[in-house]
Amino acid sequence: MSRFLFVVPPLVGHINPLVGVAAELASRGHRVTWAGVPDVVHRLAGREAEVWPCPVSWTDGNGPARSPDIRGPEALRFLWERFLVPLADAMAEGVRAAVEALHPHVVVADQQALAGGLVAERLGVPWATSATTSAEFADVLTSMPKVAAWNDALLSDLRRRIGDPAATADPRFSPHLVLAFTTEELAGRPARGGGRIRWVGPSLTARPSPAGFPWEWLDPGRATLLVTLGTANTDVGARFLTECAAGLRARADRMQAVVVDPGNVLGTLGRDGTRVTIDDKDVLAVPAVPQLELLAQADAVVCHAGHNTVCEALWHGVPLVVAPIRDDQPVIAAQVADAGAGVRIRFGRATAAAIGAAVETVLEAPGYRAAARSIGAAFRSAGGAVAAATHLEELAREEDGI
Repeated sequence: MSRFLFVVPPLVGHINPLVGVAAELASRGHRVTWAGVPDVVHRLAGREAEVWPCPVSWTDGNGPARSPDIRGPEALRFLWERFLVPLADAMAEGVRAAVEALHPHVVVADQQALAGGLVAERLGVPWATSATTSAEFADVLTSMPKVAAWNDALLSDLRRRIGDPAATADPRFSPHLVLAFTTEELAGRPARGGGRIRWVGPSLTARPSPAGFPWEWLDPGRATLLVTLGTANTDVGARFLTECAAGLRARADRMQAVVVDPGNVLGTLGRDGTRVTIDDKDVLAVPAVPQLELLAQADAVVCHAGHNTVCEALWHGVPLVVAPIRDDQPVIAAQVADAGAGVRIRFGRATAAAIGAAVETVLEAPGYRAAARSIGAAFRSAGGAVAAATHLEELAREEDGI
């Protein structure tokens, strides 16, 4: 039996792909422990998950609040100075305590949980990167040398505090193993990571679903659209969701829309705050959906180009309309468009007419669905959680000299 320590940030999209990997390793007799925020990990991985606490200043699964107007280099500065570096500093003590107490054979560190790789290198423990988004593979800072130098300086300072000052590996890319939860059919050829990357495709597993979804509302005679902006964009989504609802309602003779509306911007929550008042035959707004089950019945998805949502849609062969907001989303949106699996629109300027026209395009032009199905086939053949677990086992055996 080998021991694995999964180091994760309190972000839903970064934990979900590893839930299936953890379950697969456990089924093979290995011990899996998580280092992170217990409430968030337990909600996603189950109450029985063993979690070593790493307290942070926010635990809602969304990250620190920021202005919706931050874009470009300012967004990158916010990500690093207000999120990634403080998160690493906050988690370092808990990760170190977990490694020293548990003696894991391998640390599995999410790409945004920098403390995982840095503490592992300092303590001499082999570690693997969990890349739940492929945006880092693109090396977008190549054309911005000053920004790249600033980024490198931040990492160097962080390494001096919690890592091995003599080490040189980028903590986002393990020198041992990088698990990429996508494939080259979507991500393209990587600019970074090289031979360390193992393309395992999405890791999908059963997850807690909101109760009471009204499946009877769906009309089999019309195309079903899922509209979602993920779990971390409630603060900026009101205008876009409103335009989506209007654009899709105008085409109600051909389509119906399920809109994920956690902020209740469309005004459809019932008095108890959880159930929905169903008084609209064309647009159903709900605070949460059983996404994987719904994607199995969807004909298209309108989303923010979040990596998990994109990969889950393509796994099911569903084409997309992508409206990236920030962070890695423009890179993922470009991958979708370049692969021919969807249409990209501008989040801040998209009108009801533009959204409706884009949806019509991906529904009516057969190439989009064909491309989505082709990527989905590549995802399925990559192996997902099973392949990821096998790669981790191999790393553990190599380091043990077995």
